[in-house]
Amino acid sequence: MMLRSWLNVSRVAVLAASVSVGALAPSVVLAQAPVGGVAAPNMRGLPDFTDLVDLVGPSVVNIRTLERAKAEPGAGTAPGTDEQMLEFFRRFGIPLPPGAVPRGPRPDRGSPDEAQPRGVGSGFVLSADGLIMTNAHVVDGADELLVTLPDGREFKARIVGADKRTDVAVVKIEANGLSPVKIGDVERLRVGEWVMAIGSPFGLENTVTAGIVSAKKRDTGDYLPFIQTDVAINPGNSGGPLINMRGEVVGINSQIYSRSGGFQGISFAIPIDEASRVADQLKTSGRVTRGRIGVQIDQVNKDVAESIGLGAPRGALVRGVEPDSPAAKAGVEPGDIIVKFDGRSIDKSVDLPRLVGNTKPGTKSSMTVFRRGSERNLSVVVAELEPVRAEPRAAAPQAPKEPVSGAARSIGLTLAELTAAQKKELSVEGGVRVVAAEGPAARAGLREGDVIVQIANRETAGLKEFEAALARLDKTKPINVLFRRGEWAQYAVIRPAR
Repeated sequence: MMLRSWLNVSRVAVLAASVSVGALAPSVVLAQAPVGGVAAPNMRGLPDFTDLVDLVGPSVVNIRTLERAKAEPGAGTAPGTDEQMLEFFRRFGIPLPPGAVPRGPRPDRGSPDEAQPRGVGSGFVLSADGLIMTNAHVVDGADELLVTLPDGREFKARIVGADKRTDVAVVKIEANGLSPVKIGDVERLRVGEWVMAIGSPFGLENTVTAGIVSAKKRDTGDYLPFIQTDVAINPGNSGGPLINMRGEVVGINSQIYSRSGGFQGISFAIPIDEASRVADQLKTSGRVTRGRIGVQIDQVNKDVAESIGLGAPRGALVRGVEPDSPAAKAGVEPGDIIVKFDGRSIDKSVDLPRLVGNTKPGTKSSMTVFRRGSERNLSVVVAELEPVRAEPRAAAPQAPKEPVSGAARSIGLTLAELTAAQKKELSVEGGVRVVAAEGPAARAGLREGDVIVQIANRETAGLKEFEAALARLDKTKPINVLFRRGEWAQYAVIRPAR
């Protein structure tokens, strides 16, 4: 026990000495002995953020939002609920934790015409004449905005524009001589690099936290590949800058992952290059226009990629094509895999909406699709993105008159010919309808009512063609089929039982 205590004291003393050395001389290199014959990377002292705070601090603002009091005081919120915590819970849809609600009587909300505090956030100065960037969710629903500068001056602000899809907003205050931030290069940002945040967590203005970049291009949304960090971010930090060691803004702190409602070591920032593109449109027109081509897509998994001859999983699988859409006019078909757009490779399905969304409506773009074992080039005229539309309902299954088993039974399928009405409804020229799916077919995800239009990269006009194609295949190997479910298409890989 005494030995363990001495070791602990010694370890603390060594750590304290290391911290002291790092704090006094951050540029000192601490060489590590080679491990396994490979020289370890040089480790530098602890970073000093004081100069960065002095440089960027004057550009970071506090944003308070106000709303008109409702006619029924207390409706919708529990007595005494902290407004800053409520802003966080509203943002992330997290239920209030036990014990976090009642803390005394609720203050009088006043008359319906009186503005009351609603939430708090952060922002940073883009231009000397008062343009400020923040999160869209910070200003969403606010009747009034109050911006407080680090020197204590307070201004009313107006919303120039906000884009909910990317969670970026630009507001304007009537001020001059402000200190704009310096915008950094996200491409130069490296995982493991030190970064710093300045904001107003829980309304505590000009709070500085620091950490490292945990990951880049983290997929948490259709239009944004986020920067993941372990910088402490809490309610009120939203909209504040993420700063690299050169004093440049590389992101907007926007989200956290939490099970408790508080910081748990994972936070996300919007890359500043993406945010700047949105901000430029907001400053020009007050709104963001995005491109669309009218396809519903899905990811391509390893089994599908191998079975159809694509190789490595890549591209975006087209499950459906909207009638009269740019994609339909370009000749895109359900089951196609879009592997390139405007010459840029589609590595993951989420890459496509980002590339198309960043394309100006009216632009004629090239597109490469993988179809039935080979690639082909198409040309598409990008349209403007419309409001989100509800997914079409799947066609109601119709009972076949003459179900046929045949060789398809070996893979668990009972099939029937399509009627003329079914072909017209699905806009297909041929295919076979699944009457029942069992065994291997059921395990592959097929079910009654599905319409198989391809088998092993070959189109099938009907039962005869399907049976002939199936007879030529090796029944011991996986078989890929392209099928329609309602208006959407997708692949399935049937693995015969052994």
